[in-house]
Amino acid sequence: MEPKDFIVTRIEGEYAYLKEIDNADAEEVFIALALLPLGVDIGTKLHSELFNYTIIG
Repeated sequence: MEPKDFIVTRIEGEYAYLKEIDNADAEEVFIALALLPLGVDIGTKLHSELFNYTIIG
C-alpha cells in the first residue's frame, strides 16, 4: 500500500472518517479510532504508510 495523506472529516462513535488530501475524487474511508494516534480530532491531518498513521502538519 502506497503512502497517503488524509484529513479527518468527521468522527462518529468509535470511527473516524478520512478523506484523501491529494485526491478529490477519492471516497471517504473509515477507520477505528483505536488504530489512530492519540489526539486525533476533526481536521487533523494524517500520514498513512503500511497501516501506520501519524499526525502531520
